[in-house]
Amino acid sequence: MRILSITAQKPSSTGSGVYLTELVKEYAAKGHEQAVVAGVYEEDEAELPEGVKLYPVYFSQDGKGCGGREGEGFREGGSVSLPFPIAGMSDEMPYKSTRYCDMTPEMAEQFKEAFLKAVARAVKELSPDIVLCHHLYFLTALVREAFPGLKVYGFCHNTDLRQMKKTDLERGFIREQIKRLDHIFVPQRAQEEGVKEIYGVSSDKITRVGMGFNRKIFHVTGERPSDGITRLVFAGKIAEKKGVVSLMRSLCLLGDLGKEIEVFLAGSSGNEDELGLICELSKKAPVKVTFLGRLSQAELSKVYNRCDIFVLPSFFEGIPLTVIEALACGDRAVMTDLPGIREWLSEAVPGADVLFVEMPEMRNADEPVKSGLPGFERRLADALCESIRKGKTRLADVSGISWEGIAERVISCARTDRT
Repeated sequence: MRILSITAQKPSSTGSGVYLTELVKEYAAKGHEQAVVAGVYEEDEAELPEGVKLYPVYFSQDGKGCGGREGEGFREGGSVSLPFPIAGMSDEMPYKSTRYCDMTPEMAEQFKEAFLKAVARAVKELSPDIVLCHHLYFLTALVREAFPGLKVYGFCHNTDLRQMKKTDLERGFIREQIKRLDHIFVPQRAQEEGVKEIYGVSSDKITRVGMGFNRKIFHVTGERPSDGITRLVFAGKIAEKKGVVSLMRSLCLLGDLGKEIEVFLAGSSGNEDELGLICELSKKAPVKVTFLGRLSQAELSKVYNRCDIFVLPSFFEGIPLTVIEALACGDRAVMTDLPGIREWLSEAVPGADVLFVEMPEMRNADEPVKSGLPGFERRLADALCESIRKGKTRLADVSGISWEGIAERVISCARTDRT
């Protein structure tokens, strides 16, 4: 089968980028012919399998276009460009980005022209049997409208639901075109309900596919030190909406336990002000906090294997890939009680060693009400104390989760549509 995957963002950064890349790897292993359209910066390196063609849309260029590069999946003369930073589905991306709410009509038109040019070239050269668009948002809607004769499928990554609630950009157009997709894949029940509510899509056009992880990279290696120190790790965007500010404050509530722990923050930040605040708060905490920066998956696996507790205090997620990877590496977890996650984990990872922390009151999908933060931070600190005192992890059975399973469910759906 010939498969074209499309994303407006980097194909190897953030959860949705990893999702796209891992599916591409699975399809490459099965011998499918593929291409990818993605938004990138010129200095980015593609992390796609050999033989997969990348049709890049370069952001932060002068708008005149730029020659493609051979190797790393780039095609000679196949690139187009935009004069502003990558449009991010989250308001805070781990790299320089443009918020959709800040897009002017001129920028939206430039975005449309650049991506449709790249997609048209990919469609002409690949002649895809199916098109897999990541995020039920502006680019997916543009592709659906521009190529009515193609089988176009959409993946919901949760941030698209948030954008539809918060941002006025082409909302009516997006909703109408998303309804016309041939099928939609969602991580779990909460996103299915959101898709039905926001886009008016019927249940028979939605399939829950869950989340996968790379078991070749993320597994127990036996490298965990036995020196009496409990090591905590957070992985993701170093941002307030990921709960990192609250995590730093909660560390100050650990009392004497703070002398027995170390905290590692893996990830980058696209907001220098927030990063500065987090750094200042880390200095006030009675624990050693180490900023590791953005890590490769192999490097992150080593960190998980040296740590004991994975912490995810985020205020908004779909299905967080990081918690699955950490559980696979033998960590226990402390995380916010995000909508649908407890239910999904109980089905997908039965018996997982996870403590859930009640969320503060929320507004605009991902913004905690400030008055509720002290209570949330106290609950987070209590859960951390409980997990620290536990001292031993009950290993999780993650055998039921795989990218291979998701890839096969998507292809099965496509084959059914063609018969």
